[in-house]
Amino acid sequence: MNVLERVTVNPLQCGGRPCIRGIRIRVSDLLDLLGQGVSETEILADFPDLEREDLHAVLLYAARYIDHPRLSA
Repeated sequence: MNVLERVTVNPLQCGGRPCIRGIRIRVSDLLDLLGQGVSETEILADFPDLEREDLHAVLLYAARYIDHPRLSA
């Protein structure tokens, strides 16, 4: 499985927001936790359905989502 395939979007789930593998854990929630300094180990303990690769997918998804062309002066 490609890492980014772990991020799913279903209009009938979580308001159409990106989730992990359709298990109703939103990408934005995991990014918030990581941004607050919660460790991967703590997140995985709190969400037993998650896998380490899911957290990597969240970060890669965010990096690709916010990527924008570089403007030259």
